Amino acid sequence: MASSCFLRQILFSSLPTNLPSRSDPLSPPFPKNLTCSAPSTASLSISSIEILTNSRRKLSEVRSMATEKGKQEKKKVEIFDTEENLAVELAKYTADLSDKYCKEKGAFTVVVSGGSLIKSLRKLVEVGSIDWPRWHFFWVDERVVPKHHEDSNYKLAYDAFLSKVPIPPGNVYAINESLSAEAAAEDYETCLKHLVKTGVLRVSESTGFPKFDLMLLGMGPDGHVASLFPGHGLCDEKKRWVASVTDSPKPPSERITFTFPVINSSACVALVVCGSGKAEAVEAALKKTGDVPAGCVSAEEELVWFLDKPACSKL
Repeated sequence: MASSCFLRQILFSSLPTNLPSRSDPLSPPFPKNLTCSAPSTASLSISSIEILTNSRRKLSEVRSMATEKGKQEKKKVEIFDTEENLAVELAKYTADLSDKYCKEKGAFTVVVSGGSLIKSLRKLVEVGSIDWPRWHFFWVDERVVPKHHEDSNYKLAYDAFLSKVPIPPGNVYAINESLSAEAAAEDYETCLKHLVKTGVLRVSESTGFPKFDLMLLGMGPDGHVASLFPGHGLCDEKKRWVASVTDSPKPPSERITFTFPVINSSACVALVVCGSGKAEAVEAALKKTGDVPAGCVSAEEELVWFLDKPACSKL
């Protein structure tokens, strides 16, 4: 039986996007003003992107490191004078990967976290060349709260990003928040496995876990990524794709999260960190000097750290 996540995809692929919210738990309550029209803001010009790109200062390009499977991983750390410049370069990076994968395989699978990461995606809506209908949009973690709740990562992404770009609602894979945390995690994993079977998601040849094209991650001041917190047992999970959290040290306590094997099987990962309050965690993660989950993030093809100057002040 298909998961409720997949059923929601079918429902919304055939419905207009301006319908009122539904009480049916199978269908996420998309706000009434959701439209599939192109954003009205002017496209970023190539010249402006090039200027900002050339202004960035690359901290280092770490020597390729062998992964557990013997593959080579390219790891970059890039520093930007301002968060504004970081946001522009992140938009260019994401748009370039979107173009690459849409041409290669007809789709682009992208995963986001919540928090400040969504704010850093704001420049992406200004890029006029993106093939939005080919995007498939996922969350690396989510709080088990209603979608209109202020703690919802879905609401954060919808208000700041999804409502501004014409990604088909059927390609937006939100969790079923009407379930318990454990059941919601199982449902989301079932949804991912169905998308693997239908060819929407690739599978890593080396790990057997789903291989997303791009995972866009933020990091907390304690160094947590997704809902994988320092010292938590889920950091060592090796089998599950999606796990439930009922004891999050940061409220709300109930969440679902991708596990490290899924995160690290991604083709590309962008870890976006801004602010001096995260400088110590950045140092610990990059220098491997502490129990910081962000230091465990890797990618099958490329991991890029996007940092502003305050975030790298302790490097």
